[in-house]
Amino acid sequence: MGYRPVAAPRSDRAAVRVEQYVRLQRDGFLVVPGLVAPEDVERMRRYADDVAGGRLPVPVLDTPPAGATLDDHALHPTRFHMVHRVHAMAEWALFHPRVLDVVEALAGPDVLALQSMLLLNPPRRGGQGWHQDSHYITTYPDTLLGAWVALDRADEQNGCLWVAPGSHHEPVYPPVETPPLPLGLMHARGSFADLGAAWNASSLDDSLNSLTPVAARYGPWRPCAMQPGDVLFLHSHVLHRAYPNHTDDRPLRAFVSHYCNARSWVPWNHGEPYDGDSANHLHILARGATHLPHAAPNFGTPVDLAPPDRAIVAARLAPLPSGEIGSATAA
Repeated sequence: MGYRPVAAPRSDRAAVRVEQYVRLQRDGFLVVPGLVAPEDVERMRRYADDVAGGRLPVPVLDTPPAGATLDDHALHPTRFHMVHRVHAMAEWALFHPRVLDVVEALAGPDVLALQSMLLLNPPRRGGQGWHQDSHYITTYPDTLLGAWVALDRADEQNGCLWVAPGSHHEPVYPPVETPPLPLGLMHARGSFADLGAAWNASSLDDSLNSLTPVAARYGPWRPCAMQPGDVLFLHSHVLHRAYPNHTDDRPLRAFVSHYCNARSWVPWNHGEPYDGDSANHLHILARGATHLPHAAPNFGTPVDLAPPDRAIVAARLAPLPSGEIGSATAA
């Protein structure tokens, strides 16, 4: 029978407006004010403080390697990746219902949760140069969507995100192909005549980051000032960056997640090995259904999957025997 996705009713559902959908498609980003309730923000803050204070172990401490650059040190130890695989609280944040409501409308209806990141930008630390998320996380087709939940007030002083509006119309600039081989290329090799590689993507040094002149074509750049509980959704191609936290007493904490349509093939596992040609079976289905393998939440966080009764007969427009276009039932 035909599959018809249905958004499950919920009293606090965050229904997306058409204007918001258009804004994401037009600009490459969308800020939804007050999407996460104050009490939920406070839960995430306590979790961030437990990690920062060493009361919760982290899966990977992003330790700068030997010969680390200033960029490496600026990021250490301000971010912790894939925390949903080790902390029940992070899994709850990754599957926050109101965040998923928006993802379901913008990238779904079937949603696969890929990555969680706890961002801790203390005073005088942090920052990241221009980059595109799909440069790092590969999905075929490319349906990646980022969600940046502000846990503190974010502004130009303490390192809010900056976006180059409209730059999501650019293709994804691939990584430089030096051993080891990159995780994957977004576009078929040889399909562009003039698509160069991204040199030093994410570098804070604009003279080294080859994406800086690309972002300059889409000025003026826009700072995304946010209040706690606001959520910034990012198109996977949009160029964005953050400057270091220039304050002496204002941390910038955020919970950052990445999702894709669950019908996409995902040869990505945050740099970790996996069995087979894709890592879909390691990522968690958060909404709807999929024909591809997927994982279940490690800590039992509820997710809204499509029950069998949502697979119903759906009406579609189709040529009728009379030659007219009308409603036909697809089984």
